[in-house]
Amino acid sequence: MAADPTSRLRGSIAPLVTPFHDDGAVDHATLRALIDHHVEQGSHGISVTGTTGEPGALTLDERLETIEVAAESLDGRLPFVPGTGMHQLPETIAITRRAAEVGADAALVIVPYYARPTQEGLYAWYSAVAEAVDIPIVMYNIPSRTGVELAPETVGRLYRDVPNIVGMKEASPDFAHANFVLRETGPEFLLFSGLEALCFPLLAIGGAGFISVTANLVPREIARMYDAVAEGKWDEARELHYRLLDLNDVVLTETNPTAVKWLMSQVGRIGPALRAPLVPLSEAGQVRVRAAASSWGLLDGVR
Repeated sequence: MAADPTSRLRGSIAPLVTPFHDDGAVDHATLRALIDHHVEQGSHGISVTGTTGEPGALTLDERLETIEVAAESLDGRLPFVPGTGMHQLPETIAITRRAAEVGADAALVIVPYYARPTQEGLYAWYSAVAEAVDIPIVMYNIPSRTGVELAPETVGRLYRDVPNIVGMKEASPDFAHANFVLRETGPEFLLFSGLEALCFPLLAIGGAGFISVTANLVPREIARMYDAVAEGKWDEARELHYRLLDLNDVVLTETNPTAVKWLMSQVGRIGPALRAPLVPLSEAGQVRVRAAASSWGLLDGVR
């Protein structure tokens, strides 16, 4: 019997920022260094060109090249789940197909944004993307960005009807939504938290892990929270959850990934560049972020 292609899709799948050179070009060398860092720190998987990777500011060619560079750099060391969704179906299919060609373990496909489709439209959309490729599809529910939510009934219908739809990144602040999704799908469905404060709670109801921006800053600790639960050490995981709350809160200051890129640039891990329409973290934002980051020692030695 062939191995389950989703068997490795568990734990902390780190959603990497897209590093840029000062001239705005994608910094592939730094991207490779970030991937090596996550392998060393114990992250359970890597995602690129998702929300944290500023996908809307990348050209189609840049997204494809970033996925290719990441796949080559990973070389199978960790599961690879790139973000491949856009607001147009042909481009979404093209990116997802390329991800499959370079060996991605699954594709993370956001709900199409701006159009605000009906649930029937979402069912048709995800069916079309999934049927165009052989790799597993992880849907991405983030109503704050897309303006529409994948209803639990639609998630369950897609999971039952489309064999390679295997899970979802859940970024709805309504925790009840996650509960109803798992009731519709059952425990084999791979539900990942996309909201930092809900990473630990989601594990308690049967979640598969998390895709958390905070993993860019403290990858070892984010991975450990999952590992502790897997080992039955719930008290340790709960303690980590509460210790992470302040940091999880400030990483979303002034629109992700503004704060996390500022922090990473302060310690020299990436350059400070963002792409329009994002702008650098304000002075007030820096004060707020610095306070939480300092408690983790992330800015030790940085003035």
